[in-house]
Formats: sequence, structure tokens, C-alpha cells
Amino acid sequence: MKTIDLHVHSNYSDGTCTPEELILLAKEKGLVAMALTDHDTVNGILPALDALKNTGADLELIPGTEISTDFEGNEIHMVGLFIDYTDQNFIDTISSFLDRRIRRNEEMVENFRKAGIPMTIEALQGGNSDTVITRAHFARYLVENGIVKDAKTAFSDKYLGENSPFYVKRVRMNAKDAISLIKKAGGIAILAHPMHYKMEEKKLRAMLAELKDAGLTGMETRYSNHSEQENIFTSRLAKEYGLLPSGGSDFHGKNKPLIDLGTGRGNLCVPYEFLEHLKAHLNAGTV
Repeated sequence: MKTIDLHVHSNYSDGTCTPEELILLAKEKGLVAMALTDHDTVNGILPALDALKNTGADLELIPGTEISTDFEGNEIHMVGLFIDYTDQNFIDTISSFLDRRIRRNEEMVENFRKAGIPMTIEALQGGNSDTVITRAHFARYLVENGIVKDAKTAFSDKYLGENSPFYVKRVRMNAKDAISLIKKAGGIAILAHPMHYKMEEKKLRAMLAELKDAGLTGMETRYSNHSEQENIFTSRLAKEYGLLPSGGSDFHGKNKPLIDLGTGRGNLCVPYEFLEHLKAHLNAGTV
């Protein structure tokens, strides 16, 4: 079976692999297609395309992004696939939210510094000034500098949890606005990892219905952290609400060491058929 991975991060956001390393790894894993979906940025797409050309890998690269959005007070992630990464309106809009993210990160760094932890933005970036810093970068810094023993402790309410004294709330794009933005950039909007949100089924169903009406095209029904039961449940929901199935590992390299490209925690399998259906939908002009 030909397999794909439609949810992958590079060091242009909170992954640890360069776009070139991802291309080579995808080739090694035997993937036939991969989507680069860095958080709130498309800056890694061109380097990935250059790497694809230079390596001669027989791989289909899907330009994408993952946008952190808000739906009725809940943080919901929207994956955009087939994005026109040169679309200036798209770039300007996500850049404005990226600027807000940068200011928020600076405030969090200052909170740590006031507590005697000598953190800097440069240290979080790890030598890549294009990196989109997320809480994963803060967690890695805390672990590598011996402040906490592991990432789980870092994400506790003592350090990076929403109730911690260091945490600064983010301003997020409205989920429906994100769907509209993705569509205007020629893309397809996919709801990322629906089981992550820990919603009661009734609330999840209500959200799917509302986002479908707003133009949502698909939903991740195959994901690294899914049990087989959750694969079945999300597949059934997608079919019920007329959403196309998608899936991916959410690979982050060393930041999520138990999750591998293409295979997730070892049993992930996203069939090429998913991509064929998404492309057919896109080509029909029904995004």
C-alpha cells in the first residue's frame, strides 16, 4: 500500500528537522507524499521544494500549514493543505498572528527571567531565527537546562500550563476565519486531531456541523495518538458530516521522540487514497 503523511513539522516551527532532512527521511520511509504543515507559517515550503528538487526524491510535497484557532473558547487547530504559499493576503494575515505570538513569547521569557531562569529568545530558537517558537521550545529549554526532569513536568501548571505564573494567553484566529483564509489561498481546511480537544461527543458534533457549514473540507481520522477505536469513531463522524478523511503523524523530530514520520507510534498508516480524494475535491472546485 502506498502511504502518506499529511501532518508534519520542520524547524521552521516546533520541529527539529530541517525541510531537507524531512525530504530525505520521507524518502527513506518510502512515503509517496508528505505535507509540510508548520505552525502559523509557510516559510519552510520553499526550502522543502528546493530540497525535493536537489535530492531527486520521488515524493509529492503538499504545501500546508497548521493554524491555531479559537472556537467558542477552545483552542482548535486547523490544517491547511494545498496552500498557495505565495498568496500575499494569506502571508500577511498569518504573519499578524505570528507577530502576536512573538510578543507573547517575549513576555513569557521575561516572566522566566524574573524568576531567575536566564532564558532568551535566541536560546529557544536554537540557531534558526526563522523558527516559530511554541511551548515545545520552552519545554525543551527547561529540560535541557536541568530545570525540570521531563516535558510532562514542563507542561505542568508550575511552568507552562495555562494556570502557571509564566503562562501568557495567546490571541488566536477565529476557526471560521481560518477556514475562509485557507480557502481564499486555494487550499483545503482540515480539522486536526479532533480527539485532542477532549470534547463531549455532543459538543464535538455541534462543532463539526458548524465548521462544515463554514467550509471545513476534512478531518484527521488517522493520527499518531489514536486508538483503533478512535480511528473507527472519527471515520464514522467524518462520513456522517460529509468530511473527507485525512491523517498524519504530527511528526516533530526530537521534540516528540516517540512519534516517527509516517508511522507515528508504530501503527499509523495513512493511505494514498485519502490524498486522491482530497485532490479530486480540490480539482472539482468545491473547497
